[in-house]
Amino acid sequence: MGSAALEILGLVLCLVGWVGLILACGLPMWQVTAFLDHNIVTAQTTWKGLWMSCVVQSTGHMQCKVYESVLALSAEVQAARALTVGAVLLALVALFVTLTGAQCTTCVAPGPVKARVALTGGALYAVCGLLALVPLCWFANIVVREFYDPTVPVSQKYELGAALYIGWAASALLMCGGGLVCCGAWVCTGRPEFSFPVKYSAPRRPTANGDYDKKNYV
Repeated sequence: MGSAALEILGLVLCLVGWVGLILACGLPMWQVTAFLDHNIVTAQTTWKGLWMSCVVQSTGHMQCKVYESVLALSAEVQAARALTVGAVLLALVALFVTLTGAQCTTCVAPGPVKARVALTGGALYAVCGLLALVPLCWFANIVVREFYDPTVPVSQKYELGAALYIGWAASALLMCGGGLVCCGAWVCTGRPEFSFPVKYSAPRRPTANGDYDKKNYV
């Protein structure tokens, strides 16, 4: 029962991390305008993401523009798109694999094969977390490097956006959840008594006169 609880907890963490990764992928706040001047009143704020850029006016009006040309994008944006979308799709595959091998489902008969399937799903989730970290850390490195570069104009300096922090949290949840799923499957492989208990009831048999035996209702 303990290993089943680990698998369920790990799967919940992975699902939350998956949703966070999708949110980070779609948000335009990967880079935000850095306020380095002494002017308190700013006319507008610029956000840049993987799919669009937005300009937020001081009045609260926001206008976003989707990137029209993929080939015109920088190499880091194209790579981040591919890696992030790949991580999201791989997490979907990991979800089906984990559900197939989870102890709370009956897709596969209980045994070592079922535990190995769950172990594979947990490993896929951990790989998703690592895969999502690559574009996040790459973007963060570029933003920090350009921020401290004296040759870059102040108007072109950016700071780390909220989407990067959401993506880092999602990656941590995916790796932690995948690790818990792997631990639960590993414990179930070595110690079958810790697996999810499955109870079967014997079929009711009719008596000689055609009625069911009363002991079947006890």
